[in-house]
Amino acid sequence: MKLVWDKTSERLYETGTDRGVLFVQKFDGSYESGVAWNGLTSVTESPSGAEANDQYADNIKYLTLRSAEEFGGTIEAFMYPDEWGICDGSAEPVEGIVLGQQSRRPFGLSYRTILGNDTQYNDHGYKIHLVYNATASPSEKQYQTVNDSPEAISFSWEFSCTKIDVPGYKPVASLTIDSTRVDAEALKKFEDILYGTNSSGEGTTASEPTLPSPAEVLEMFAKTSTPSDSSTKDTETSGTGA
Repeated sequence: MKLVWDKTSERLYETGTDRGVLFVQKFDGSYESGVAWNGLTSVTESPSGAEANDQYADNIKYLTLRSAEEFGGTIEAFMYPDEWGICDGSAEPVEGIVLGQQSRRPFGLSYRTILGNDTQYNDHGYKIHLVYNATASPSEKQYQTVNDSPEAISFSWEFSCTKIDVPGYKPVASLTIDSTRVDAEALKKFEDILYGTNSSGEGTTASEPTLPSPAEVLEMFAKTSTPSDSSTKDTETSGTGA
């Protein structure tokens, strides 16, 4: 069949950042209950590595090997949750008194981006991004006097990740779920785990926001997909070695 470009409803785009959730890592490697990150303005993903290393034999380029790929990025926000302090090298031994230059706790992060097209616009769908085992670097904070063109201070942190194992795949540090390509019922169950739930009446209990591991995410969605597409349709993984 002949290719057709820019068909109606296939003019896709991605925009926005919202629903940030911070998960502080415990000493055993698991995560505390998630807390909402209000004021999140952007998350810039900055993969690195995967550099080509050409190998020569018989006076020709024999093959190309690539170094392991790493995952990191930059978080920008107008404000951050109190729980972020321990990830940013702060400690609060007495309420309201903050000490800097302390140990930095690893963390997990979730945020959402909007998927749009030419017919539904920003209502087409969304992607949920999960980041694992990240640590934040010290960042510059600039405080300025209030003037006739006031602006809110924008905080920024660079982060890097240590990859974690996923059975059957190379280790990963991030994972993305596309709402337009996964089973709606499975997505609802996943979001209830990720964002938590309220008690809906007698016999039901509220649940705390929890960051599932990549293996748990794959298991949740693999049950709703066919064997031929379960490795590529439901989830996208990045931060993998090559």
